[in-house]
Amino acid sequence: MSQQGYVATPPYSQAQSGMGGYPAGFGSAPSQPLYGHYGGQPQSFPVPPTGVQHSLVQESFIMYESSDAVSVEIGNRVCALISRDCPVFLPNAGRQSLTPVLFGTGQFGGQMAGPGMAGPGMAGPGMAGPGMAGPGMAGPFQGGAAQMAGPPQKKLDPDSIPSTTQVIEDDQAKRGGQVYATNVRGQVPPLVTTNFTVQDQGNASPRYMRCTTYSFPCTADLAKQCQVPLATIIKPFATVPKNETPLYVVNHGEAGPIRCNRCKAYMCPYMQFIDGGRRFQCGFCSCVNEVPAFYFQHLDHMGRRVDFYERPELSLGSYEFVATLDYCKNNKSASPPAYIFMIDVSYANVKSGLVRLICEELKTLLDNLPREEGAESSTVKVGFVTYNKILHFYNVKSALAQPQMMVVSDMAEMFVPLLDGFLVNFQESCSVINNLLDQIPDMFADTNESETVFAPVIQAGVEALKAAECSGKLFIFHSSIPTAEAPGKLKNRDDKKLINTEKEKTLFQPQKGLYEQLSKDCVAQGCSVDLFLFPSQYVDMATMGDVSTHTGGTVHKYSNFQLELDGEHFLSDLRKDVRKAIGFDAIMRVRTSTGFRATDFFGAVHMNNTTDVEMAAVDCDKAVTVEFKHDDTLSEETGALMQCALLYTTISGQRRLRIHNLSLNCSSQLSELYKSCETDALINFFAKSAYRAMLNQPLKTVREILVNQTAHMLACYRKNCASPSAASQLILPDAMKVFPIYMNSLMKTGPLVGSAELSTDDRAHQRLSVMAMGVEETQLLLYPRLVPLHNMDVASDVLPAPVRCSEERLTDAGMFLLENGHSLFLWLGQACTPELVQSIFNVPSLAHMPSDLSSLPVLDNPQSKKLRSMIEALLDQRPKSMKLLIVRQKDRSEMLFRQHLVEDKGLHGGASYMDFLCYVHREIRNLLT
Repeated sequence: MSQQGYVATPPYSQAQSGMGGYPAGFGSAPSQPLYGHYGGQPQSFPVPPTGVQHSLVQESFIMYESSDAVSVEIGNRVCALISRDCPVFLPNAGRQSLTPVLFGTGQFGGQMAGPGMAGPGMAGPGMAGPGMAGPGMAGPFQGGAAQMAGPPQKKLDPDSIPSTTQVIEDDQAKRGGQVYATNVRGQVPPLVTTNFTVQDQGNASPRYMRCTTYSFPCTADLAKQCQVPLATIIKPFATVPKNETPLYVVNHGEAGPIRCNRCKAYMCPYMQFIDGGRRFQCGFCSCVNEVPAFYFQHLDHMGRRVDFYERPELSLGSYEFVATLDYCKNNKSASPPAYIFMIDVSYANVKSGLVRLICEELKTLLDNLPREEGAESSTVKVGFVTYNKILHFYNVKSALAQPQMMVVSDMAEMFVPLLDGFLVNFQESCSVINNLLDQIPDMFADTNESETVFAPVIQAGVEALKAAECSGKLFIFHSSIPTAEAPGKLKNRDDKKLINTEKEKTLFQPQKGLYEQLSKDCVAQGCSVDLFLFPSQYVDMATMGDVSTHTGGTVHKYSNFQLELDGEHFLSDLRKDVRKAIGFDAIMRVRTSTGFRATDFFGAVHMNNTTDVEMAAVDCDKAVTVEFKHDDTLSEETGALMQCALLYTTISGQRRLRIHNLSLNCSSQLSELYKSCETDALINFFAKSAYRAMLNQPLKTVREILVNQTAHMLACYRKNCASPSAASQLILPDAMKVFPIYMNSLMKTGPLVGSAELSTDDRAHQRLSVMAMGVEETQLLLYPRLVPLHNMDVASDVLPAPVRCSEERLTDAGMFLLENGHSLFLWLGQACTPELVQSIFNVPSLAHMPSDLSSLPVLDNPQSKKLRSMIEALLDQRPKSMKLLIVRQKDRSEMLFRQHLVEDKGLHGGASYMDFLCYVHREIRNLLT
């Protein structure tokens, strides 16, 4: 978009070449919603009157704030409203009775006439397309530039449009450091970015469950009207801070958990005891149940059980039950899980030094296998496989003096050649295992084998767990696309010619058949797959990562792995993966009170039917996003209740049920729904639904739906909830005022931008990663933290406040840290002071810095110590490790950094935040005229 002014072209919903910076424009709405749309057809708005004269409008830029809305006057970029359907703006018509605050000025470059006005891309394909040419349409474009010449225009002040960093800062100031008690139905929690302490008083902590809105509309019609998706993001194993109470475990012995006879909901704070405590009425389905004799307790004068505070399941939102044999496979108690390490010993991995690195690390890492609280050692068993074109299994029984190798070369009929001695306790077999880990790098040191298999490796892991009758996890360290003659052989199908065509979606679809069946086999056995990939070229990530994403596993990718540069990054990912809190062989069900139900699930999960979410494993970083739909009217009085029940096997082999309960408000007022929306949860839902939709629809369609739904949600708010105001004002609900920046950022992510410059594997990898993310992770990914370091106070414990993610915030003499949970950059302005450079890098100036520097030198001065401790703390907080990239202003590598400045125009296509806001505003006005 030209710097000289934002030119609107008619009609705004028509697909336009280059509109908003996207290659194919945002285009018109599809004839019917394809995903994400809540409940069906978009609303129809009346057809605008014809014959309104074209007018040239100049607007000032004013922002109003009221308690629950922000209104922004979009103007100041001269808007040539040449469309029939745009009303003429009358500068003072219908103003809200609020005090206007006028924001700063600044100049657009020169006159309006110029190359950006009537040039290629203005009149061109898509401009005079079907439905565009006609009487009165040709006028403004002929000699358009001359007509539009006028006095210099004032530039929009970026500080006057809603800022994500400000919203985060305000919430931290208002709610940070406080105790958040969960005793109120439908209360909106602090933002994910705010530091607060949760006190469970009857509803699950927002660390476990967050909603897109905490006030559901009472009817399906209202939900359809506003199109705000009703969803909950559930992270059943979320890590809680040390100052919060871990979950209580309730054990009812052989009787097992108390449940409603009809809907099978578990005992929780929403059950009402009646008849002197002899019966209880279910809060979910209203069925009246007898209380078992062992569970009976008298009621107090308030009708509450006398033991209310002694029983977690009556007074808390989250707790666990010990499950009985009825909840175990084949009514047999579960065994502790096993971890199998499967190392690709083909030429590439041996030559890079990776095989030796893994073997050295495992010697110490296996001492840190996860264990139950208070247990002396871990009960997790371990096993080892190496492979290239064939598989080698190792017997590491404690009685042996030397490990034994057994080879399986028939890939078509995979079997495990030994039962006894393959899966062992690390403590017992420690010396044999260390002996093996010493030998592996030397055994394959002279290999020339470059071909690998992949599917048979997973098959072998599943078979081993099946034979041992336990669940577990496979850690697979793999180098290249599997080309050896074997089941699951893959071919290179990366075709850049498909980008921006109908067939682009096929690049992200996994190859069907064997890999699909493997996922099912893994889930049935409770076998999760963590994949560490070290590719130097295309590996078909969409297919290779598919089993991991359906089994609750994680895919890590280290392209062009170099030991010195990437070794530490990989090892810290491996350590996090091995140590993290995890449950196995899990099945989750979400029950709701009458009137609505869970209809859709997004996550690293497998669905055999419409209600049971199956996960071979679920760890502390995995989240499932659940969408709800109405099947009846909800009552304002009783609200909306939901219960997530997760049946799983603990790390010590005990079968348990983890329960999370949440109660929301219901309202027949849309203003209540908008007031209690949560932008971070909404964008998590939209990211996952868009990333799923792109498997079946062209990217252009997916982007169009996203823009459409954004405009629809905001138009509905304006029409039904906002005070009357001038059409030039963009009015945003307070709780959603930064929603457009996140939505625009989502549309600029690799998977949704059709660009031949991006690697297909990287795009597929990001798509798979996001599907399992919780709200914190998607928030940070879509709005990275940009922290100025050049004037930080080294004596203070407080981190410098992040600034807006835009090039305008960078300064030539500055030093900035940018992180989004996956990438970490240290950006150095070309005029960085020699003192700063000396204190951090131990060189006199930037010119003396080595170009391949990938870590900070350990120096004994306050600046160096402060920066290194900041980065260490960051890496500790995030689920994945991040490799530090040091970028100098104007270097080639700066492009990688700039694509994360999400308020600016996208490097591979995509609008700036400001342009997107203007575009959405036009779409809203279109819907409302």
